[in-house]
Formats: sequence, C-alpha cells, structure tokens
Amino acid sequence: MPSALPDGEPVPDDGALPASALVGAQDRPLGFYLHVPYCATRCGYCDFNTYTATELRGTGGVLASRDNYAETLVEEVRLARKVLGDDPRPVRTVFVGGGTPTLLAADDLVRMLDAIREEFGLAPDAEVTTEANPESVDPEYLAVLRAGGFNRISFGMQSARQHVLKVLDRTHTPGRPEACVAEARAAGFEHVNLDLIYGTPGETDDDWRASLDAALGAGPDHVSAYALIVEEGTQLARRIRRGEVPMTDDDAHADRYLIADEVMAAAGFEWYEVSNWATSEAARCLHNEFYWRGADWWGAGPGAHSHVGGVRWWNVKHPGAYAAALAAGRSPGAGRELLTDEDRRVERILLELRLREGAPLDLLRPDGLAAARRALADGLLAPGPFDGGRAVLTLRGRLLADAVVRDLVD
Repeated sequence: MPSALPDGEPVPDDGALPASALVGAQDRPLGFYLHVPYCATRCGYCDFNTYTATELRGTGGVLASRDNYAETLVEEVRLARKVLGDDPRPVRTVFVGGGTPTLLAADDLVRMLDAIREEFGLAPDAEVTTEANPESVDPEYLAVLRAGGFNRISFGMQSARQHVLKVLDRTHTPGRPEACVAEARAAGFEHVNLDLIYGTPGETDDDWRASLDAALGAGPDHVSAYALIVEEGTQLARRIRRGEVPMTDDDAHADRYLIADEVMAAAGFEWYEVSNWATSEAARCLHNEFYWRGADWWGAGPGAHSHVGGVRWWNVKHPGAYAAALAAGRSPGAGRELLTDEDRRVERILLELRLREGAPLDLLRPDGLAAARRALADGLLAPGPFDGGRAVLTLRGRLLADAVVRDLVD
C-alpha cells in the first residue's frame, strides 16, 4: 500500500487558510489537480494512493464507490471556492491523475471539469489534461472528453516490449498506446503525451530503443521518460527481494537516459525538465511547470496535495474517509504546514534546477555557491548560463541531478 502521509498541523474543519496565503495571489497562476484513486489492478511497481475494487471491499461501503465519486469530488471544488473566497483568478491548468481516471465514465470527468468552470472559470487558454490507461478508452470516450473541454491527454505506455510490461504488471497490449495517440488526434486533442519507464529488470538497450521508436513513431508532441524506482512495500520490491527478478542497475539507468536524450533530440524533441521532452514550448506540460515553479494549485481527491501562497496541505488518503469528511461538511484535509522563507528557497533550488532554464544563482548561500563553482568545473553546470547568473545542468549534470542539488542547497 502507499506510504504514510507526512506529519503536520491540523487543517481547520472549514479548510480556512491563513490570510497571508492569499497575499499577492492575483500575481500567481492557479491550477487544479483532481485525483481519481481507482485502478482495475495494481501495477507491481506502484506505490501511489490508488485502490482496486478488492482493496476497497468492506473498507468504506458506498462512500468509497467510484460510481458516485465525481459528485464527491465536486463537493471539494465547491469547498475550494469557499476557502479562496473572492479570489478572482480563473483556473489556468487542470490535471486529472490517478490511479486510472478513465475508469470513470467520460461524463464524470467532464462533470468534474464543469464544476471548476462554474466555480472559478477557466482561462481562455487553459490547459486541461487527463491521464489515461490505453485499454480504458476508445474513440467515443475520447470524443466526449474533447467536447467537454479536455485538450491534452497522457497515456501510460511504459514500454513497447511485452516481457517488460509483464515485469511491471502492466495489462495493456503492446501497440495499443500508439493507436490511442491516433484516436486522440482524431478526436481533436491538441497535445498528447506518452509516459515511458526505463530500467525495468530484464530490459535491454535494444528493448528501450524499440520503446522509444514506437513512442515517437506514434506522433505525440510530448514524452515523459522516468527511471524505474523500486519502492519498498510494492510487489516488485518483494519479487526482487525473493530473487525472482534482478535489482535495477544505476549504470543501466544512466545508459538508457543517454539513449533517450539522443533519440528524442534526433526526432525534434527538446528536454525542458530532466524527465520530460516536448516538440515546442506550447507542447510542454504547463501544469507540471506550476509544480516546479512553486505556483498555486488545489489538489482535490483522496491523498491529494495542495499549495497556496506558502501553505501546503494534504487530504486523507482513503476514499471512504475522504467522502465521509465532505458529507459531514468538513475539509478532507489531514494535515498542513506553513513553509518558511528558507523552506521555499530550498524547494526552489530542488525543483528549478531540474528545468532547462535552471535556478538563479542568487538563491544559493556561500557554501552552495562554492559547490556550484565546483560543479561548473566538473562539467555538471553549463558555463554560459552560469556567467549570466543561473545554474543550468549539462547532460552529464542531468545524470547526477540529485547529487548536484544536494550540494547546492547547503
């Protein structure tokens, strides 16, 4: 099961924020994340806050059912309107994630989006994304989403090789994600992403190249490629511990990343975040950029995290407990923290350094600046941007991003 929520101070029953959270809000963009916590099966590597029907049976009754989930989530959107008061900002991004959002009826996803439109309004150029399992959509489903206002979709492809998908416990058929891209384009989706995972036990360089070729050949304008992380408590971690499959290899991860960057660049994709490539600035995922740049977003749904004006909070994890709180007229928030100036400085370095534009050097303390100069000398930071006052990772620096960040936050 997913890891525990962090500690924090209690969230008021009405969800009220400190007055300081909305100071200057008009100068910050606002996004919404909508979490759909249901999956048909649990993938072996997954530790997200998701639940199968078997896992929910007897643990929340009708409150945990996905049949009435859309209405429950709409209640949190209405709560958000009350908490944010007369905040005039229209919503700039909406991202529906999970879980498998497309296990809900397409009309349910549109209903959730309509609630945001009705309570807050959507910016004229709003980016509206949903994640989708390739086996849970068809042309009719996609047409309903597009007509309802969704303009971006992200399919979980992970790999083009059957034996790799089997290790990951992915149930879709190889070739189906590529077909989904064509169906999404036919439905009128302007932007389409494919998610890939590299470094799965048993995957070879040739397997990875085949996955990249298949993904790019399908014609998306965005690709996310993530190194497989084996999380404790997952089925994959247990299989590795029992010796059924080998442990993932850091050197293989590095090799696969270099292959990905080479192949993507040759296909006209540019990296804009360590794990994300796009064909143009318009094809970038603006919602994720909000996260990386510390913008405001409200996360609705079980276990969802939110951030507004330096206040971060998170909801109760279980769908039944989440629904019960809203039914009782209470915030589903489980805890929150008020970020200090130092917290926000450190987070800016952690997140902005992952971006193509990098992080301003004036965020660094003397020890961090000295570490940045060493990273520059070691070829981990690019000299041109450094001279202009920014720390920007080189390709080698991207391979060692976590280590570079740790040194710079000192």
